[in-house]
Amino acid sequence: MKFDLTDTTASKINKALVQGRRAIGTPAVGMVLTMVIVTDEENAYDSIKAAEEASHEHPSRTLVVIKRHARTPKDRTKSHLDAEVRVGADAGTGETVVLRTYGEVSDHADSVVLPLLLPDAPVVVWWPVDSPEVPAKDPLGALAQRRITDMYAVETPLAALEQRRASYTPGDTDLAWTRLTPWRSMLAAALDQAKETITSAAVESEADNPSAELLARWLEARLGVSVERVLTAGPVVTGVRLGTEKGEIVIDRPEGPLATLTLPGQPSRTLALKVRATSELIAEELRRLDADEMYAIALRGGESNGAQTLRNVHDARKEVN
Repeated sequence: MKFDLTDTTASKINKALVQGRRAIGTPAVGMVLTMVIVTDEENAYDSIKAAEEASHEHPSRTLVVIKRHARTPKDRTKSHLDAEVRVGADAGTGETVVLRTYGEVSDHADSVVLPLLLPDAPVVVWWPVDSPEVPAKDPLGALAQRRITDMYAVETPLAALEQRRASYTPGDTDLAWTRLTPWRSMLAAALDQAKETITSAAVESEADNPSAELLARWLEARLGVSVERVLTAGPVVTGVRLGTEKGEIVIDRPEGPLATLTLPGQPSRTLALKVRATSELIAEELRRLDADEMYAIALRGGESNGAQTLRNVHDARKEVN
């Protein structure tokens, strides 16, 4: 069910949400969090689709903020809010409100979002494309317990990575880091089996890949070795090589959803290591809303205190989960 509201207010949007829930026979609010998506018209459809798919695991109220640019000087003086309210089958397992702001309202989007937040529920803000330099100081970011950015969506991802390192605040995370969870899980399991001291390391990837750089920095911080960056044709991260006295531990994924794991003195084995959809990444981030300490360590890389080995599987798996 959909409601289109023109030149509306937060109060009218809340009334439309209640009306929609009553119409579909679910007057109670059974959602666990509020997801705020700050995007543009071009990326709104894909972002909303990803959030709705993630809501099957985390029922949520999704507020999509789209700041519309004025076409003429006269439009700049017009300040109003249009909204599209979706409930039921049109909004996954939660509720979706698409907010289009015009004029001065765009500069104060937090005042529109604040009355629509679920009471006593955590708030997550996601910038699928353009994100503020310091997410925690953004008016919308300040409302959230978790702030999600994506370095893949910018023209210079490695420069964005340095900006994220400089501005990191507990609660920040990035989908470039979330994409590494399967790699980190496999590396932790491989190191548990090999039980060897790591003497060298290399991460292979396409050029300017932020996930590869985060992975290399994480390995430097946790293993206490220098990690070589090796350029390949991609796509994304294609391999990790960890040197030991008995040979290399290798995870190789040149293409496709399958990778090959090689351990010293053991036969190679094939593992599933696909590139995950955005909805899966968002669902993972919503499973825990506390500070992502491992992301902070990965941002700092070799600057992190106490370079430690990952051979202890309990510590390694704790980092991954």
